[in-house]
Amino acid sequence: MRIWLLAFVYFAVADFASGAPVEEDWQAVWADEFEGTGQPDPEKWGYESGFVRNNEKQFYTTKRLKNARVENGCLVIEGHRESPVAADLTKEQAKKLPKIQYTSASLHTKGLASWKFGRIEVRAKVPSGQGVWPAIWTLGTNKPKVGWPRCGEIDILEFVGKDPGEIHGNAHFHRDGKHASDHKERKTKNVWDDFHIYSIEWDAQFIHFAFDGIRYHSFRIEKANTPDGNPFHKPHYLILNLALGGNWGGKIDNSIFPARFLVDYVRVYRKK
Repeated sequence: MRIWLLAFVYFAVADFASGAPVEEDWQAVWADEFEGTGQPDPEKWGYESGFVRNNEKQFYTTKRLKNARVENGCLVIEGHRESPVAADLTKEQAKKLPKIQYTSASLHTKGLASWKFGRIEVRAKVPSGQGVWPAIWTLGTNKPKVGWPRCGEIDILEFVGKDPGEIHGNAHFHRDGKHASDHKERKTKNVWDDFHIYSIEWDAQFIHFAFDGIRYHSFRIEKANTPDGNPFHKPHYLILNLALGGNWGGKIDNSIFPARFLVDYVRVYRKK
């Protein structure tokens, strides 16, 4: 993380204007309150581009306001059923234009900010409908070197429209030569009706997952120990995305569009 950024955001937790209370032993180190209008802050957020993973149907666009913008105090990640015009895409993206039926956005802090241990808190409102798959998650910064799942993944929130009565928290890692995970769902009712706070508290022993401040899952990090170390003892960067369909999202109901994933704020803390 850049030194000047740390100096700017290293303020008391009490300076945050709203949200769930955070105990006094946490110190704020990074945040985006999504003020103003237009594109997300390029000094905090980058973009994934194209068809990325999981056989998902959306094409992730880059710096396209229709799919990712700041307005009314929120980050809006918006999915559409469309085949965009080439002028809306980069030259490389436009080459895939005949295959595009849906668009969306995936933002990340890769190369801009990363953290090892702490509290990550996101206040967000998920979309509803068959086929939506919004997520708040992390990947190890060493992914280009070691690949997935050796880099580790923390799913702070996953919600799939085909399973509307629950949200999911999960840790993915590598064990005994293959992919492993530690997962738990939290039962909900009409979670898309309002904003909720999705968070983790992460230290050298545990990752605790919480919904509106109530813990519902604890992952014991030693489960991911390997001779080469533990992926959850290394820095991770954050991702916010709205996927559509794919391996878990399933069949898409085309009547749900535009589908909006709203993020009120992202706040990161560390122990004092």
